[in-house]
Amino acid sequence: MKTFLNSTLEDLKDKNNYESIGNIYLINRKSKLKYWFYGLLIFSVVVAFLPWTQNIRAKGYVTTLRQEDRPQEITTVIPGRVVKWHVKEGDFVAEGDTILQLGEVKVEYFDPILLQRTRQQIEAKKQSIDAYEGKASTADLQIEALKSSRRLKLLSLDNKINQQRLKISSDSADLAAANNALLAYSRQIEAAQTMLVNGAISLTEFEKRRVNFQDGKAKVTTYSNKLNQNRQELLNLEIEKNGAVQEYADKIAKAEGDKFSSISASTSTEADVYKLENQLANYDARQQLYFVTAAQSGQITKARKAGIGEMIKEGEMIAEIVPQMSGKAVELFIEPMDLPLVSAGQKVRFVFDGFPAIIFSGWPNGSFGTFGGVVSAVETSVSQNGKFRILVAEDTSEDKWPERLRIGGGANGIALLKDVPIYYELWRNINGFPPEYYLAGTGISSSKEKKK
Repeated sequence: MKTFLNSTLEDLKDKNNYESIGNIYLINRKSKLKYWFYGLLIFSVVVAFLPWTQNIRAKGYVTTLRQEDRPQEITTVIPGRVVKWHVKEGDFVAEGDTILQLGEVKVEYFDPILLQRTRQQIEAKKQSIDAYEGKASTADLQIEALKSSRRLKLLSLDNKINQQRLKISSDSADLAAANNALLAYSRQIEAAQTMLVNGAISLTEFEKRRVNFQDGKAKVTTYSNKLNQNRQELLNLEIEKNGAVQEYADKIAKAEGDKFSSISASTSTEADVYKLENQLANYDARQQLYFVTAAQSGQITKARKAGIGEMIKEGEMIAEIVPQMSGKAVELFIEPMDLPLVSAGQKVRFVFDGFPAIIFSGWPNGSFGTFGGVVSAVETSVSQNGKFRILVAEDTSEDKWPERLRIGGGANGIALLKDVPIYYELWRNINGFPPEYYLAGTGISSSKEKKK
């Protein structure tokens, strides 16, 4: 083949005789672009009919399924000062292990034998209760003695009253006899006076009858006075009886008042004992609170107080304990417009921070390094970030989540919806239509559900 340098002008007329010119000028060659176009068109049509899994993407954090397994603050119920740390950050503790020892800061609890003194006060109060109860028992005995004495006194007065009534009855009979005798003497003196005028009897006999009449009058007066005296004595005895009843009633009432006063003092002292026992229990519980213990097993993190002697307020955070993860979960935050597409039991795929993964958005089964989850709960109230929080638990039917997952680690979630062709997904996105999804556990799409 001739070269361009040693060729003549005649030879240059035939351009096909030179290889370089043949490679530059491709006018006479046939183009393969249409084959590439048809191939891409056929490939696009085939791809358009491939299945595509609709999904919702959201970011979240690793947490636990149960709230008691999440990080918790260790606080103190009472104020105090740091005496001694028994652990350091990063240590693992068991339930009940001592974390921190506190010292007292309030003056009213400085007494080193406060519990002993309070017990002594309780014992003194209990002795006072025994004394008051003894006084009440003595008052009962005194009341019984007064009632017995009153009963005897009233019996004695009743006997005297009965005797006096008998005397009154006897005096009444004597007065009636004296009145009858006086009436007889009155008739006799009148008859004697007539007979004296007529001379039937002597003056001596008349004087004798007049003396008998005067004696009869004297007897009537004597018996009448005696009867009145006895009646007055009866009235005095009745007054004395009423006075005795009133006197003993006052004494018994006073004794009962002393009794009830002792009972009231005993009850009040017993209430003081209960109050002191309550204080003793509070003091004992407060001394136990000087030692802050772990409520559950876990790792100590985020110690807020460090130095010995630092003051701690009541309710202030001392450190944080991270329990051992028993039920892993992920909390995702869903946009409000995507919330109706999420329901309990729905499948979710995760990509955890720090764990490599190859993701094919529309083909979750072809992805590598992703982990499965199931929606456990969907909150109905919006969070502070303006999104709705859902809790996703580990899917036990798939591979277990990594053991080295830690609470607070990042996670990208892909909530799986309905499988549709790619052409439908493109058409839906172009028109702005919402995705379709299956209700968890039913196999019914959302569009069908809406129609019903």
